[in-house]
Amino acid sequence: MFKIGELAELCNISADTLRFYEKNGLFKASTRSNAGYRLYNNADKSRLEFILTSKSVGFSLKEIADLLSINLDKSNRTCADAKQLVDDKLIQVRDKMAELERLETSLKSLSDTCCGGPESALHCTILEALANKKTSH
Repeated sequence: MFKIGELAELCNISADTLRFYEKNGLFKASTRSNAGYRLYNNADKSRLEFILTSKSVGFSLKEIADLLSINLDKSNRTCADAKQLVDDKLIQVRDKMAELERLETSLKSLSDTCCGGPESALHCTILEALANKKTSH
């Protein structure tokens, strides 16, 4: 059995992070000691590692909860259920990447309009473009 600090250290997170996952319903202690301390077993450690791995690949708390529910009920769930969650996340990531590419294009365009010299900013093309909303959206 592990105390909260021990489990947190094993998983390279803070005890506060572990408490956060508990507060959000993703995780809970297997039992409590007579003194009221949270105690965790190896299955709890595996669940926490599942949560941390899911988080590291970009899943939100809600999405992690959905993945956990599939993981806990594997015999009544399908691979398609898990794949759908991953494919939905992949679409979100691709949409975000497209938006970042649009931002990069706009910023590059702004940067290219400016000489970047030591002159006063009275006639700065970047500031003028932003004030006149003349950036590519």
